[in-house]
Amino acid sequence: MKFIDETIIEVSAGNGGNGCISFRKEKYIPKGGPDGGNGGDGGNVWIQADNNLNTLIDLRFKKKFQAEHGKNGSGKNCTGKTGNDITIYVPIGTKVINHQTREIIGDLLYHEQKILVAKGGWHGLGNTRFKSSTNRAPRKSTSGSIGEKRDIQLELILLADVGTLGMPNVGKSSLVRSISGSKTKIANYPFTTLNPILGSVTIQKNKTFIIADIPGIIKGAANGCGLGIRFLKHLERCKILLHVVDLKPENNLHPLKNITIVLNELKKYSKKLYDKPRWLILNKIDLLSEKDVKNIVNDIKQEINLEKYYFISSIKKTGTKKLCFDLFNYLNKTKKNLVS
Repeated sequence: MKFIDETIIEVSAGNGGNGCISFRKEKYIPKGGPDGGNGGDGGNVWIQADNNLNTLIDLRFKKKFQAEHGKNGSGKNCTGKTGNDITIYVPIGTKVINHQTREIIGDLLYHEQKILVAKGGWHGLGNTRFKSSTNRAPRKSTSGSIGEKRDIQLELILLADVGTLGMPNVGKSSLVRSISGSKTKIANYPFTTLNPILGSVTIQKNKTFIIADIPGIIKGAANGCGLGIRFLKHLERCKILLHVVDLKPENNLHPLKNITIVLNELKKYSKKLYDKPRWLILNKIDLLSEKDVKNIVNDIKQEINLEKYYFISSIKKTGTKKLCFDLFNYLNKTKKNLVS
């Protein structure tokens, strides 16, 4: 299934039904009085999260959603039928935005969470409601109000605890696949990963976390080059980022140069994302001697403050177990700090 993470839809709530002007007409009751009923309320439009969905592709082809209008009132004090609501189902993690005002209406973060995006029109009043001691035969009613109508922008942002970033073909997908149940594609060419992919990492029973793999970032990504910048938003909900670096890069640049390129593009895209906790993951140590690795790390330390870094080999799973345990402990500690 094609991964679609953005779309714009038009939602229209139902109009309220009109009130009725009617008078009771029965044999032997010449002046029965007013008996016009009220109209029915218009239907509402809701957006609801569903954990069975993982893409917005269905909403790419159906763009307009109309709730049912309320029915008009009728004689004998009969109230019009209320219009039926409609519910639009989206994946968990979808952000709902008013396209015209850019106002964030809400974030759908758990299963069956609902947001009202268009309120149905109010019902009109029948002439019975205008009967008074001084006006026994009112010939007045009101029309139902118009239901709300607006364009809604939907943005799917994946829910992950840990996110990966780095240049293309540095081993992000290999890392995610080696530590999780992800079936992400692995191949020896750039941009193997075309869409964000989630994997679940299990440390022990009932001890898991979610990791996200996104396409690689290249120089000029902030200006639209490559694929990675489009999917960087999927790292916004992550609590920590893993910057994966190839110690023997295929572009023949020094690893420090590749690190700088990614960090510059990340900062241009979002200062908030740039300031997230970030660990450096030095991958493919199995391809270099211990001396070469040490020299590269010393070069990096001269330019960048390395508070937390790991040596791994995604293919041979060297160092990945310790990395996973440290990630789980960090996430657990962060969660406890938020609670306290």
